[in-house]
Amino acid sequence: MSDTAPLPDGWEIRHSKSNGGKAYYFHPETKKSQWEKPSKKRSAPESSEPKNPPKRSGPTKVRCSHILRKHAGSRRPFSWRQEEQITISEEEAIKQIKELRAAVVGQERTFAECAKVESDCSSAKNGGDLGSFRRGKMQPKFEDAAFALSIGQMSEPVSTDSGIHIIIRTE
Repeated sequence: MSDTAPLPDGWEIRHSKSNGGKAYYFHPETKKSQWEKPSKKRSAPESSEPKNPPKRSGPTKVRCSHILRKHAGSRRPFSWRQEEQITISEEEAIKQIKELRAAVVGQERTFAECAKVESDCSSAKNGGDLGSFRRGKMQPKFEDAAFALSIGQMSEPVSTDSGIHIIIRTE
């Protein structure tokens, strides 16, 4: 497929906030995202669900905070917390996130305190607050976890291309 050919039905171009505005391709119906331009063969949804699925119940918008621990396999293994590239394993990142979650659950530290010091995301400066968002704005695994939470509830560790998160829904 040449670069001038139109995108297959359902695909759109978006720009990465964490990768210097690099263009990527997103299919809102399937929630699939990829760096490579999609071909016509891969454009159809991979499931047998109806083309226009019924609207999901639950909130249409949530507000969450998170703590992110990146690892060597993260899509951008760098953090404001250190100058060098992150080299810890995914397993070590999960272990660290579980320890942070336990500290919050045990009321040793608040979620915001942990986020400000421990999160590898730039949202750390705001106590991990990501603000409000609707479906289709976050990575699918993160979004699914965030929308499944009740207000005040904290997730178990969630793995995405960015790293390992714990999420708390605030609104």
